[in-house]
Amino acid sequence: MKALLSLLLAVLALSGAPLFIVISAAALVCFYLLGVDLSIVIIEMYRLAANPILIALLFFAFAGYVLAESGAGERLVGLSTAVLGCMPGGLAVVSLLSCAFFTALTGASGITIVALGGLLLPALLGEHYPEDFSLGLLTSSGSLGLLFPPSLPLIIYGVVAGASIPELFLAGLAPGIFLVLLLSIYSMYKGVRAECRVIKFSFRALIDTSKRAFWEILLPVVVFGGIFSGFLALSEAAAITVLYVLVVALLINRDVSLRQMPTVIVKTVMMVGGIIIILGAALAFNSFLVDQQIPRKILLLIQTHVKSKIVFLLIMNFFLLLVGCLLDIYSALIIVAPLIIPIAEGYGIDMLHLGVIFLTNLQIGYSTPPIGMNLFIASLRFEKSIIRLGIASLPFLGILLVALAVITFVPALSLYLVR
Repeated sequence: MKALLSLLLAVLALSGAPLFIVISAAALVCFYLLGVDLSIVIIEMYRLAANPILIALLFFAFAGYVLAESGAGERLVGLSTAVLGCMPGGLAVVSLLSCAFFTALTGASGITIVALGGLLLPALLGEHYPEDFSLGLLTSSGSLGLLFPPSLPLIIYGVVAGASIPELFLAGLAPGIFLVLLLSIYSMYKGVRAECRVIKFSFRALIDTSKRAFWEILLPVVVFGGIFSGFLALSEAAAITVLYVLVVALLINRDVSLRQMPTVIVKTVMMVGGIIIILGAALAFNSFLVDQQIPRKILLLIQTHVKSKIVFLLIMNFFLLLVGCLLDIYSALIIVAPLIIPIAEGYGIDMLHLGVIFLTNLQIGYSTPPIGMNLFIASLRFEKSIIRLGIASLPFLGILLVALAVITFVPALSLYLVR
């Protein structure tokens, strides 16, 4: 019976069934084989559905999909080009900032590569940036904004870890800026080395692009000003974000129609529904593991062989990079975070710092050869081989790994704004 159930799960996974079905089925099978009442999963899902933080997740996800359907990405790229295009390597820096900002709003690197890749790659090549550099830049920066609010993965980690979401937003700011800064310095160096053309600064162009992108510029000020000032709760800020985005997209810019709303709603519900199902199954399973003292036993085993906190962090980073290659970021957070959190606490690692380390690893894993998800998405978008994209991404991955080391071993970078 056990072998038959295990075989069925393996067939489901290999057949391309949605990941939330495979994970939920695996959890239910484990509970059944261990004689645990299966209603625990339903109870956990009901508890999650009533969690106000998940309401915020739903609203932010919906706002992100609306923005992805609109012309927000093109307007932001135009404004960034007007501001930074006159710098050496300015267009590459524009690409980094645009991808980071768009990923922070949508919460998905795949959407960023698809939405902005077709716009930015011809622009980079037109300014004489090397093709491999341009491909590596767009592939590796597709997930660059995951540390910036209102990143959906930050919210998911907060739910799983029981951490303060506003504090997580603050904790991710400095490391996120640090990542963008390092990649920008490298991009400027490559721009100068390749003698790429710079765009002549035009005050008129700055005014025009600022007018077109005015409502996108105002969005972070309205929403996050309310959150960090304490005037708005997270769910209230998410609701205002949806209202704001809908008014701008439907009534002011008019680049999204009411006919597109059913598609946007279906995409949002499918993503958030899948997350809730995985969360319910994973957290119920985690509760069972805690009851059986499994994390404590693992901690004692690790502490027996790994005395140093530094060695533990190195092992954890290697493991999370591997996880980032194999799983999408939401599944990785939901499945792996509950197991690592109690072990990391045993080594005295702050939960906010751990969240930043977690997301940094997973976003790097997205672009790590040979099976990072960004490589496959970029391969389809740019019609290039995965091998070529993997090689093109290596310099950027090297820089990101250096940044990961700093983020990991300098906790103050993540915790200074919070504390």
